[in-house]
Amino acid sequence: MELRQLRYFVTVAEELHFGRAAERLNIVQPAVSQQVARLERELGLRLLDRSSRHVRLTGDGERMLREARAVLAAADQATEVAASLAAGMSGTLRIGTAPGLRHRLERGLATLRARTPDLAVQLSSGTTAEYLTALRSGELDIAFVRGEVAAADVQVTELWRDPLSVLVPTAYRADDGVKLIDLADLPLRLPADDLWLRDHLPAACREAGFEPVLGRPIEDFEAAVVEMSTGAPAWTVVYGTACEAAEGALWMGPFSPPRTAPGNLLTLAGRSGECLARLVAAFG
Repeated sequence: MELRQLRYFVTVAEELHFGRAAERLNIVQPAVSQQVARLERELGLRLLDRSSRHVRLTGDGERMLREARAVLAAADQATEVAASLAAGMSGTLRIGTAPGLRHRLERGLATLRARTPDLAVQLSSGTTAEYLTALRSGELDIAFVRGEVAAADVQVTELWRDPLSVLVPTAYRADDGVKLIDLADLPLRLPADDLWLRDHLPAACREAGFEPVLGRPIEDFEAAVVEMSTGAPAWTVVYGTACEAAEGALWMGPFSPPRTAPGNLLTLAGRSGECLARLVAAFG
């Protein structure tokens, strides 16, 4: 007995017509008739009464219909579970995160759990290099990073772009956007663990015509804001607009021209297309 035979029998039982069942299954009618007849022979039961005018379920056929539907439902469930396991969407999803992604993560995980309610999640923090190593070793399933990433064995999918805001002393405020060249006389303080910013901003300054003076790396952003608002003037960069600067001492606003940072989803190359599509739909 094959699942195919049960599926053909259930379809005929629902349609009570071999021709309509064949159309619904998108196969030729003789194949349906042959497989249902083969099922009857293997079971030693007559499931259908056939005539030139009608098709009807026998008493045995009605009982078998209930069992066949249950078997097919179990098989479909097993297939869905297997697909979820293969796609990395069942069990625990281990994610490498980046700062400022709380709302994106909450929205994406809610979307995934609507389809896989028992999905557990483990979040980790680290650098892009650490994430690449963890993906390759199987310690992470996916990671979110900002900035360009190049790795032959890792799939990089850009999901969003964050505007870059500049945090400067109020005297440098420019509502139409701060030009990089206007910051040439200020030390640039950058997060110690953000390799993309540490590469991107100095390069952008050089393109603007000056070599930036690098100040002390930022280990704690809140502490850096206090230092910048009460001590030696400096400037830094914030992803998006999520920063509360000290009122009166610092100002945060856009660059001129505007600058953005790519937000990327990292997955190990070879992950199924279905899985990647689900992740993009959830977190994009």
